[in-house]
Amino acid sequence: MTGSSRRIWLGIAGIVISVAALWWVLADVHWAEVRAHIVEARLLPLVAAVVVATATFPLRLLRWQLLLRRENGEAIPLPPLWHAVAIGFMANNILPFRMGEVMRSLTASRLAGVRFTAAFSSVAVERVFDGLTVVALLVFSLFAAGLPAGVEIAGVPVTRTATVAGLAMGSALVMALVVVAFPVLAERIILAIVPSRGFATRLVHIVEGLRHGLSVLRSPGRAAAVVAMSVVLWLVNALSFYLAFVAFGISASFAAALLLQGILVFGIAVPTTPGYVGVFEGAIKAVLLVLGVGADHAVAYALTYHVTTFVPIVLLGVWSLIRTSLSLQEIREAPST
Repeated sequence: MTGSSRRIWLGIAGIVISVAALWWVLADVHWAEVRAHIVEARLLPLVAAVVVATATFPLRLLRWQLLLRRENGEAIPLPPLWHAVAIGFMANNILPFRMGEVMRSLTASRLAGVRFTAAFSSVAVERVFDGLTVVALLVFSLFAAGLPAGVEIAGVPVTRTATVAGLAMGSALVMALVVVAFPVLAERIILAIVPSRGFATRLVHIVEGLRHGLSVLRSPGRAAAVVAMSVVLWLVNALSFYLAFVAFGISASFAAALLLQGILVFGIAVPTTPGYVGVFEGAIKAVLLVLGVGADHAVAYALTYHVTTFVPIVLLGVWSLIRTSLSLQEIREAPST
Protein backbone atom coordinates (compact mmCIF):
# COMPACT_ATOMS: atom_id res chain seq x y z
CA MET A 1 0.00 0.00 0.00
CA THR A 2 1.44 3.38 -1.02
CA GLY A 3 1.74 6.33 1.33
CA SER A 4 -1.05 8.27 -0.40
CA SER A 5 -3.49 5.34 -0.36
CA ARG A 6 -2.65 4.69 3.29
CA ARG A 7 -3.46 8.31 4.13
CA ILE A 8 -6.75 8.01 2.23
CA TRP A 9 -7.78 4.92 4.20
CA LEU A 10 -6.69 6.50 7.47
CA GLY A 11 -8.72 9.58 6.55
CA ILE A 12 -11.79 7.46 5.84
CA ALA A 13 -11.31 5.61 9.13
CA GLY A 14 -10.99 8.92 10.99
CA ILE A 15 -14.18 10.27 9.43
CA VAL A 16 -16.06 7.07 10.31
CA ILE A 17 -14.85 7.24 13.92
CA SER A 18 -15.76 10.92 14.25
CA VAL A 19 -19.20 10.47 12.65
CA ALA A 20 -19.94 7.47 14.89
CA ALA A 21 -18.85 9.43 17.97
CA LEU A 22 -20.94 12.44 16.98
CA TRP A 23 -23.96 10.21 16.38
CA TRP A 24 -23.61 8.76 19.88
CA VAL A 25 -23.07 12.19 21.42
CA LEU A 26 -26.09 13.78 19.74
CA ALA A 27 -28.49 10.80 19.59
CA ASP A 28 -30.35 11.59 22.84
CA VAL A 29 -29.83 15.36 22.91
CA HIS A 30 -32.56 17.95 23.31
CA TRP A 31 -31.12 21.05 21.70
CA ALA A 32 -33.32 23.45 23.61
CA GLU A 33 -31.92 22.05 26.87
CA VAL A 34 -28.34 22.17 25.54
CA ARG A 35 -28.79 25.79 24.54
CA ALA A 36 -30.28 26.63 27.93
CA HIS A 37 -27.29 25.13 29.75
CA ILE A 38 -24.88 27.08 27.55
CA VAL A 39 -26.74 30.36 28.06
CA GLU A 40 -26.90 29.80 31.83
CA ALA A 41 -23.17 29.04 32.13
CA ARG A 42 -21.30 31.47 34.39
CA LEU A 43 -19.05 33.67 32.28
CA LEU A 44 -16.23 34.40 34.75
CA PRO A 45 -15.25 30.79 35.58
CA LEU A 46 -15.66 29.86 31.90
CA VAL A 47 -13.25 32.61 30.85
CA ALA A 48 -10.90 31.47 33.62
CA ALA A 49 -11.09 27.90 32.27
CA VAL A 50 -10.10 29.10 28.78
CA VAL A 51 -7.24 31.22 30.13
CA VAL A 52 -5.91 28.34 32.24
CA ALA A 53 -6.20 25.88 29.33
CA THR A 54 -4.29 28.29 27.09
CA ALA A 55 -1.62 28.72 29.79
CA THR A 56 -0.59 25.09 29.25
CA PHE A 57 1.05 26.07 25.95
CA PRO A 58 3.69 28.34 27.55
CA LEU A 59 4.30 25.49 30.02
CA ARG A 60 4.80 23.13 27.09
CA LEU A 61 7.23 25.65 25.61
CA LEU A 62 9.40 25.73 28.75
CA ARG A 63 9.37 21.94 28.99
CA TRP A 64 10.27 21.54 25.31
CA GLN A 65 13.24 23.86 25.77
CA LEU A 66 14.55 21.34 28.31
CA LEU A 67 13.97 18.44 25.93
CA LEU A 68 15.34 19.92 22.71
CA ARG A 69 18.88 21.30 22.65
CA ARG A 70 21.41 22.15 19.99
CA GLU A 71 24.04 19.53 19.20
CA ASN A 72 26.53 21.28 21.49
CA GLY A 73 24.01 21.15 24.37
CA GLU A 74 23.17 24.85 24.15
CA ALA A 75 19.60 25.88 24.97
CA ILE A 76 17.49 27.11 22.06
CA PRO A 77 15.98 30.62 22.43
CA LEU A 78 12.31 30.66 23.35
CA PRO A 79 10.85 32.72 20.43
CA PRO A 80 11.43 30.17 17.63
CA LEU A 81 10.30 27.34 19.89
CA TRP A 82 7.14 29.26 20.79
CA HIS A 83 6.27 29.78 17.13
CA ALA A 84 6.80 26.05 16.56
CA VAL A 85 4.52 25.16 19.49
CA ALA A 86 1.78 27.57 18.40
CA ILE A 87 1.89 26.50 14.76
CA GLY A 88 2.03 22.82 15.67
CA PHE A 89 -0.96 22.84 18.00
CA MET A 90 -2.90 25.05 15.62
CA ALA A 91 -2.20 22.48 12.88
CA ASN A 92 -3.48 19.68 15.15
CA ASN A 93 -6.79 21.54 15.26
CA ILE A 94 -7.15 22.16 11.53
CA LEU A 95 -5.30 19.24 9.89
CA PRO A 96 -5.96 15.48 10.16
CA PHE A 97 -3.67 12.68 11.43
CA ARG A 98 -2.06 14.80 14.16
CA MET A 99 -0.03 16.55 11.49
CA GLY A 100 0.68 19.24 14.07
CA GLU A 101 3.42 17.08 15.61
CA VAL A 102 5.22 16.98 12.27
CA MET A 103 4.54 20.67 11.64
CA ARG A 104 5.97 21.59 15.05
CA SER A 105 9.16 19.65 14.37
CA LEU A 106 9.53 21.07 10.87
CA THR A 107 8.95 24.62 12.13
CA ALA A 108 11.59 24.17 14.84
CA SER A 109 13.95 22.85 12.18
CA ARG A 110 13.31 25.90 9.98
CA LEU A 111 13.42 28.58 12.68
CA ALA A 112 15.86 27.17 15.24
CA GLY A 113 18.26 25.36 12.93
CA VAL A 114 17.97 21.95 14.61
CA ARG A 115 17.62 18.61 12.88
CA PHE A 116 14.08 17.53 12.12
CA THR A 117 14.81 14.08 13.58
CA ALA A 118 16.07 15.66 16.81
CA ALA A 119 12.98 17.87 17.08
CA PHE A 120 10.61 15.03 16.26
CA SER A 121 12.21 12.62 18.71
CA SER A 122 11.98 15.27 21.45
CA VAL A 123 8.26 15.56 20.69
CA ALA A 124 7.97 11.76 20.94
CA VAL A 125 9.72 11.80 24.33
CA GLU A 126 7.41 14.62 25.39
CA ARG A 127 4.43 12.43 24.52
CA VAL A 128 5.87 9.56 26.59
CA PHE A 129 6.22 11.83 29.64
CA ASP A 130 2.70 13.12 28.99
CA GLY A 131 1.33 9.59 28.84
CA LEU A 132 3.05 8.45 32.02
CA THR A 133 1.92 11.58 33.89
CA VAL A 134 -1.68 11.34 32.73
CA VAL A 135 -1.80 7.63 33.65
CA ALA A 136 -0.46 8.38 37.14
CA LEU A 137 -3.02 11.16 37.66
CA LEU A 138 -5.78 8.95 36.25
CA VAL A 139 -4.98 6.18 38.74
CA PHE A 140 -4.94 8.75 41.55
CA SER A 141 -8.32 10.08 40.43
CA LEU A 142 -9.90 6.61 40.62
CA PHE A 143 -9.17 6.54 44.36
CA ALA A 144 -9.71 10.23 45.11
CA ALA A 145 -13.00 10.54 43.20
CA GLY A 146 -14.57 7.72 45.21
CA LEU A 147 -15.64 5.73 42.16
CA PRO A 148 -16.22 1.96 42.27
CA ALA A 149 -13.14 -0.15 41.47
CA GLY A 150 -14.73 -1.66 38.36
CA VAL A 151 -16.17 1.56 36.93
CA GLU A 152 -16.57 1.50 33.15
CA ILE A 153 -16.69 4.36 30.68
CA ALA A 154 -18.21 3.62 27.26
CA GLY A 155 -18.16 -0.06 28.23
CA VAL A 156 -14.39 -0.15 28.91
CA PRO A 157 -13.04 -0.56 32.48
CA VAL A 158 -11.03 2.51 33.42
CA THR A 159 -8.44 0.34 35.17
CA ARG A 160 -7.81 -1.52 31.91
CA THR A 161 -7.34 1.76 30.05
CA ALA A 162 -4.83 2.95 32.64
CA THR A 163 -2.95 -0.37 32.65
CA VAL A 164 -2.63 -0.66 28.86
CA ALA A 165 -1.63 2.99 28.49
CA GLY A 166 0.92 2.71 31.30
CA LEU A 167 2.51 -0.37 29.74
CA ALA A 168 2.66 1.29 26.32
CA MET A 169 4.26 4.46 27.67
CA GLY A 170 6.69 2.50 29.85
CA SER A 171 7.76 0.36 26.88
CA ALA A 172 8.34 3.46 24.77
CA LEU A 173 10.50 4.96 27.52
CA VAL A 174 12.57 1.77 27.76
CA MET A 175 13.12 1.75 23.99
CA ALA A 176 14.24 5.38 24.13
CA LEU A 177 16.71 4.56 26.90
CA VAL A 178 18.12 1.70 24.82
CA VAL A 179 18.71 4.02 21.85
CA VAL A 180 20.51 6.47 24.13
CA ALA A 181 22.57 3.80 25.91
CA PHE A 182 23.62 1.75 22.87
CA PRO A 183 23.79 4.11 19.87
CA VAL A 184 26.86 2.49 18.30
CA LEU A 185 25.26 -0.97 18.46
CA ALA A 186 22.10 0.37 16.80
CA GLU A 187 24.11 1.91 13.98
CA ARG A 188 26.16 -1.26 13.46
CA ILE A 189 23.00 -3.35 13.23
CA ILE A 190 21.58 -0.97 10.61
CA LEU A 191 24.77 -1.08 8.52
CA ALA A 192 24.87 -4.87 8.77
CA ILE A 193 21.28 -5.68 7.79
CA VAL A 194 20.42 -2.92 5.28
CA PRO A 195 21.71 -3.95 1.81
CA SER A 196 21.76 -0.44 0.32
CA ARG A 197 24.75 1.49 1.62
CA GLY A 198 23.17 4.83 0.82
CA PHE A 199 19.91 3.98 2.55
CA ALA A 200 21.78 2.52 5.53
CA THR A 201 23.81 5.73 5.85
CA ARG A 202 20.60 7.76 5.82
CA LEU A 203 19.12 5.56 8.57
CA VAL A 204 22.27 6.01 10.65
CA HIS A 205 21.91 9.77 10.18
CA ILE A 206 18.32 9.53 11.44
CA VAL A 207 19.41 7.48 14.48
CA GLU A 208 22.01 10.15 15.29
CA GLY A 209 19.29 12.79 15.18
CA LEU A 210 17.02 10.68 17.36
CA ARG A 211 19.81 10.19 19.89
CA HIS A 212 20.34 13.94 19.99
CA GLY A 213 16.63 14.48 20.61
CA LEU A 214 16.68 11.93 23.42
CA SER A 215 19.68 13.53 25.12
CA VAL A 216 17.56 14.70 28.06
CA LEU A 217 17.47 11.09 29.24
CA ARG A 218 21.22 11.26 29.87
CA SER A 219 20.83 14.17 32.28
CA PRO A 220 19.14 13.25 35.60
CA GLY A 221 18.64 16.92 36.43
CA ARG A 222 16.93 17.81 33.17
CA ALA A 223 14.90 14.61 33.23
CA ALA A 224 13.68 15.39 36.76
CA ALA A 225 12.77 18.92 35.67
CA VAL A 226 10.80 17.51 32.71
CA VAL A 227 8.92 15.16 35.05
CA ALA A 228 8.10 18.00 37.46
CA MET A 229 6.93 20.28 34.65
CA SER A 230 4.83 17.47 33.18
CA VAL A 231 3.00 17.07 36.49
CA VAL A 232 2.45 20.84 36.78
CA LEU A 233 1.27 21.06 33.16
CA TRP A 234 -1.36 18.35 33.53
CA LEU A 235 -2.54 19.62 36.92
CA VAL A 236 -3.05 23.04 35.34
CA ASN A 237 -4.86 21.45 32.41
CA ALA A 238 -7.15 19.55 34.80
CA LEU A 239 -7.82 22.83 36.62
CA SER A 240 -9.33 24.19 33.39
CA PHE A 241 -11.81 21.27 33.32
CA TYR A 242 -12.66 21.90 36.97
CA LEU A 243 -13.26 25.63 36.36
CA ALA A 244 -15.57 24.66 33.50
CA PHE A 245 -17.42 22.39 35.96
CA VAL A 246 -17.97 25.47 38.11
CA ALA A 247 -19.12 27.49 35.08
CA PHE A 248 -21.75 24.88 34.20
CA GLY A 249 -22.87 24.22 37.77
CA ILE A 250 -21.58 20.62 37.73
CA SER A 251 -20.94 19.37 41.25
CA ALA A 252 -17.74 17.41 40.69
CA SER A 253 -14.39 17.40 42.45
CA PHE A 254 -10.94 18.17 41.11
CA ALA A 255 -10.31 14.41 41.13
CA ALA A 256 -13.23 14.07 38.71
CA ALA A 257 -11.51 16.64 36.48
CA LEU A 258 -8.38 14.46 36.53
CA LEU A 259 -10.49 11.46 35.56
CA LEU A 260 -12.12 13.40 32.72
CA GLN A 261 -8.72 14.59 31.52
CA GLY A 262 -7.22 11.08 31.53
CA ILE A 263 -10.07 9.48 29.58
CA LEU A 264 -10.13 12.38 27.11
CA VAL A 265 -6.37 12.19 26.44
CA PHE A 266 -6.53 8.50 25.59
CA GLY A 267 -9.81 8.95 23.73
CA ILE A 268 -8.22 11.38 21.25
CA ALA A 269 -4.90 9.50 21.05
CA VAL A 270 -5.87 7.86 17.75
CA PRO A 271 -5.46 10.32 14.85
CA THR A 272 -8.88 11.21 13.44
CA THR A 273 -10.38 14.29 11.84
CA PRO A 274 -9.04 17.82 12.51
CA GLY A 275 -9.68 19.08 16.02
CA TYR A 276 -10.77 15.61 17.24
CA VAL A 277 -14.38 16.51 16.37
CA GLY A 278 -16.82 13.98 17.77
CA VAL A 279 -14.23 11.96 19.69
CA PHE A 280 -13.54 14.92 21.99
CA GLU A 281 -17.22 15.41 22.80
CA GLY A 282 -17.81 11.67 23.07
CA ALA A 283 -15.08 11.15 25.67
CA ILE A 284 -16.32 14.05 27.80
CA LYS A 285 -19.94 12.96 27.60
CA ALA A 286 -19.06 9.37 28.54
CA VAL A 287 -17.21 10.51 31.68
CA LEU A 288 -19.86 13.03 32.73
CA LEU A 289 -22.61 10.42 32.39
CA VAL A 290 -20.69 8.19 34.81
CA LEU A 291 -20.44 11.17 37.17
CA GLY A 292 -24.24 11.50 37.12
CA VAL A 293 -24.52 14.49 34.78
CA GLY A 294 -27.46 14.49 32.35
CA ALA A 295 -26.83 14.01 28.63
CA ASP A 296 -27.96 17.51 27.64
CA HIS A 297 -25.85 19.09 30.37
CA ALA A 298 -22.83 16.98 29.40
CA VAL A 299 -23.08 17.87 25.71
CA ALA A 300 -23.42 21.58 26.51
CA TYR A 301 -20.27 21.36 28.62
CA ALA A 302 -18.35 19.37 25.99
CA LEU A 303 -19.25 21.59 23.04
CA THR A 304 -18.56 24.83 24.90
CA TYR A 305 -15.25 23.67 26.35
CA HIS A 306 -14.08 22.34 22.98
CA VAL A 307 -14.94 25.47 21.00
CA THR A 308 -13.73 28.04 23.54
CA THR A 309 -10.37 26.35 24.15
CA PHE A 310 -9.96 25.62 20.42
CA VAL A 311 -10.00 29.28 19.35
CA PRO A 312 -7.06 30.80 21.29
CA ILE A 313 -4.36 28.39 20.10
CA VAL A 314 -5.60 28.64 16.50
CA LEU A 315 -5.34 32.44 16.69
CA LEU A 316 -1.89 32.18 18.31
CA GLY A 317 -0.79 29.81 15.56
CA VAL A 318 -2.02 32.18 12.85
CA TRP A 319 -0.18 35.03 14.58
CA SER A 320 3.03 32.96 14.59
CA LEU A 321 2.64 32.20 10.87
CA ILE A 322 2.29 35.93 10.19
CA ARG A 323 5.22 36.87 12.44
CA THR A 324 7.54 34.31 10.88
CA SER A 325 6.33 34.84 7.29
CA LEU A 326 5.89 31.08 6.97
CA SER A 327 2.99 29.15 5.49
CA LEU A 328 1.75 25.66 6.27
CA GLN A 329 2.66 24.62 2.73
CA GLU A 330 6.23 25.92 3.11
CA ILE A 331 6.62 24.05 6.38
CA ARG A 332 5.30 20.81 4.89
CA GLU A 333 7.77 21.11 2.00
CA ALA A 334 10.75 21.74 4.28
CA PRO A 335 13.44 19.03 4.12
CA SER A 336 13.04 16.59 7.04
CA THR A 337 16.70 15.91 7.84
